[in-house]
Amino acid sequence: MSELQHLIGGVDFGEGPRWHDGALWYCDFFQRAIYTVSTDGKRETVHSELGDQMSGLGWLPDGRMLVVSMKDKKVLRDEGGTLVEHADLSSFAAGLCNDMVVDESGNAYVGNFGYDFYAGADFAEADLMLVRPDGSVSVAASGLRFPNGSVITPDGSTLIVGESYGGGYEAFAINDDATLGPRRQWAHVEGTAPDGCTLDADGGIWFADAFGSQVVRVVEGGEVTHRVATPLPTFACALGGDDGRTLFVLCATGTHEADVAGKAEGAIYTLQVDSPHAGLP
Repeated sequence: MSELQHLIGGVDFGEGPRWHDGALWYCDFFQRAIYTVSTDGKRETVHSELGDQMSGLGWLPDGRMLVVSMKDKKVLRDEGGTLVEHADLSSFAAGLCNDMVVDESGNAYVGNFGYDFYAGADFAEADLMLVRPDGSVSVAASGLRFPNGSVITPDGSTLIVGESYGGGYEAFAINDDATLGPRRQWAHVEGTAPDGCTLDADGGIWFADAFGSQVVRVVEGGEVTHRVATPLPTFACALGGDDGRTLFVLCATGTHEADVAGKAEGAIYTLQVDSPHAGLP
């Protein structure tokens, strides 16, 4: 592997990175914006002056973008440059809605905090929600410990969900109707808080460790193959680039708006890795 390289600065809190249409797409919580960034560091604004924090990104089969509106507890859909309501999650989410993975048919699996994290409320387990392409919502799985970054295997058969407060990953078989089968532990990495993550072609998951300033690669069963220190705390990562071997690492100085918003002290770094991106997102 190469060493971390600085790609761009000027980030408040980057989240939901996805390689799509030849660029890295990401949300910035506190700049209330969605951006794209090229591999040479050219940043362009897709949406700005949004009314809410945005998180996980995905796309419907026809190319329309979906994004999670966290405090509003909605999934929004891009219609010709305007974000409109795609699904209302407020009856299902006990805490702020969070990251999302969208399958090839347009079914979205959306996590939520499960409790009022920013107010310091007591921890509570959360439901993972299934949003179908028509915007209907149901509970896909219950009892998750802060479901966060998730991936779908290349054959579409398995959803792997990171639990920030579970220190690892839970796997679910995806049924033909997009519902989920029983859960099983995929990997446990003691002392970490998996946040945004990405799957590679050798079956490894790279994840941002929200408890530590590092990105970690783990394989099924829990073996950690790589740990790479980051200059700042990191909360999301994604594989992309022309050959899928560029790991984009999103870093911020903290998680609370009062400490981070408007300071643009965060950054995106890149790391060249051996195994390319696979699966979704």
